[in-house]
Amino acid sequence: AARLAGLSVLRLLNEPTAAAIAYGLDNASEGIYAVYDLGGGTFDLSILKLSRGVFEVLATAGDTALGGDDFDHRIYCWLVETTGVAPVSTSDTRLLMMKAREAKENLTTHASAPILANLASGETIAATLTAETFTSITKTLVGKTLGPIRKALRDAGLTAADIDGVVMVGGATRMPQIQKAVAEFFGQPPLNNLNPDQVVALGAAIQANVLAGNRAAGEDWLLLDVIPLSLGLETMGGLTERIIPRNSTIPIARAQEFTTFKDGQTAMAIHVVQGERERVADCRSLARFELRGIPPMVAGAARIRVTFQVDADGLLSVSAREQTTGIEATVTVKPSYGLSDTDIARMLEESHTHASEDMTARALAEARVEADSILAATENALAVDADLLATDERAAIESAVERVRMVVTGNDHRAISAAIEALNRASENFAARRMDRSVAQALTGRSIDALND
Repeated sequence: AARLAGLSVLRLLNEPTAAAIAYGLDNASEGIYAVYDLGGGTFDLSILKLSRGVFEVLATAGDTALGGDDFDHRIYCWLVETTGVAPVSTSDTRLLMMKAREAKENLTTHASAPILANLASGETIAATLTAETFTSITKTLVGKTLGPIRKALRDAGLTAADIDGVVMVGGATRMPQIQKAVAEFFGQPPLNNLNPDQVVALGAAIQANVLAGNRAAGEDWLLLDVIPLSLGLETMGGLTERIIPRNSTIPIARAQEFTTFKDGQTAMAIHVVQGERERVADCRSLARFELRGIPPMVAGAARIRVTFQVDADGLLSVSAREQTTGIEATVTVKPSYGLSDTDIARMLEESHTHASEDMTARALAEARVEADSILAATENALAVDADLLATDERAAIESAVERVRMVVTGNDHRAISAAIEALNRASENFAARRMDRSVAQALTGRSIDALND
């Protein structure tokens, strides 16, 4: 959007971090702060830690369907109900909404606000809205901002008493009932010595000034945002393997090693996902790419290192590298693209609601993957080294194999695990003999001196 507007983008900066810059640098504040951002249509609450030049976002929460416009609408509804005069045209509605907004703004500094409007029908609406009435009709809206505050504090592992100050952002925070509710919740008056309409722009300007090379002597600070939802990838069985957990500070990089599932596998599909659910189907797909050229080896021998890296602007780069050959494939995505606060809240709520069934589903999927793996390994071993078994031993192993095949299609992960354990016990001696044969073959024709070398 900035590029389309002809602007040069130096850095992407979110609003609470910009507000933290404005207050942190202007007032030399250090500690843990809450940024209470109530705009025209949305509400956001961020918990920030300011310490020795480091700006760290500990947690965020919000409501994308709550803002100053909702307060205007409450006044509008009160006005129509009180006067008994209903608007008959869209122009009447717009007029009354404008009058409602004006009354709201007047009540910031006055005990009452007169409302006078001439409708298209010729009727005149005249009323006086007192601060007491305004507080009463918007009490539920003010209360709705407290839920995200509690959630953000919970995510950050903090209480209201741990907050050193509350930064107010957005013109709607000028309302006295908002100021009072925030003061009562945190047990202290909010910080409002900076213009709440301008504090974000001020912080962005300060950051731009620094990026332009105008950093003052001795001025050195770092900005750290957080990841709202976990980032990971799909593993066998359609399961999610989390690489970077939610609320991790950025920039950040995490790596984990994976391996192949089948013998001779020369490619690996990487599916990058976002979310808190155990199954990939319940998470948000971000990107897919393939790593090709993996040397053919037995299943589990190859080592593929997958690295997730999120930069300061929230861009995610995922790379997969085969360790022996050095072949690599990468993809870069913006995890927050198309993701609203409502989506985040919904995904988090669903992860809590479905936690129990998700864990059961994960246990079942993991058991099935393990069963498929041991079935393939056992069948391969029988095809190659069946001569190491007596007839009754082979019959016992084949019986255990059939038991695994029978239960693997069911939904009881405990039964699958028990069948796998029974197959392991039945094939234990067989595995030992195969190992002895492999060692003997490796040593055949080699001298002790050669082995020592």
